[in-house]
Amino acid sequence: MKQALLVVSFGTSYNESRRKTIEPIERAVAEQFPSYEFRRAFTSRIIIDILKKRDNICIDGVEEALVKLAAEGFKRVIIQPTLVMGGEEYDCIVDAAKKQKDSFECLVIGAPLLSSEEDYLTLVSILTEDTREYDTDGTEIVFMGHGSEHEANAAYCTLAEILNKKGYTRYHVGTVEADPSFDDVLADLDGHEGKHIVLQPMMIVCGDHAHNDMAGTDRDSWKSRLEADGYHVTCRLKGMGEIEGVRSMFVEHALAAGKKMEDHE
Repeated sequence: MKQALLVVSFGTSYNESRRKTIEPIERAVAEQFPSYEFRRAFTSRIIIDILKKRDNICIDGVEEALVKLAAEGFKRVIIQPTLVMGGEEYDCIVDAAKKQKDSFECLVIGAPLLSSEEDYLTLVSILTEDTREYDTDGTEIVFMGHGSEHEANAAYCTLAEILNKKGYTRYHVGTVEADPSFDDVLADLDGHEGKHIVLQPMMIVCGDHAHNDMAGTDRDSWKSRLEADGYHVTCRLKGMGEIEGVRSMFVEHALAAGKKMEDHE
């Protein structure tokens, strides 16, 4: 029976970041499913179009990928997202799967990065270990997430709360497009003595938001605004997909989805 593993990412137009983040996740997950044919899809139509026009790189959307798999005779499909949370992009994956589910004998979707209390605790451990060298007197560490109007945006506040409860008081979490906002982060920083800020994206890839909204030279970037407020800023242009522990979390979620596939038999 033909089986496929479809790893779905939001995508990025930064090819180097894709090689450092999305592709290592895909490889790590695919290695656990040697009897499944690997396929890739992106949820961002804008990025799909940019890559096609600029680089002649053709990447399917989720529904396109599923239609192709059905046409090729695949009967069992595991979809593993590389998303941080179950927000709008995850909902789009679920919707595409619902539309195409009757084309397969079994179609299961793995969980995004943050799906359980254990996931939050694990990610906090991973991120604080990754940035441990900066957790010193005089330095504050700020993670910049994307943010969403979706209710799943609560994930960022949850992470911030866990960091604080665990005693990581030099750590702060903000988002580009929702709450906690940059102003919320700035207000939080005002209560601390550290004047050196380390900025790092809390995103799977290090793409446009990280390079421009976080580390850009425009006066509206987080780096520029913090410097204007008297802070010395260091930017770590490192997507979470570069961190082995984060990749392992996606592997675990994919394996759990594979177990659901087995239970379906």
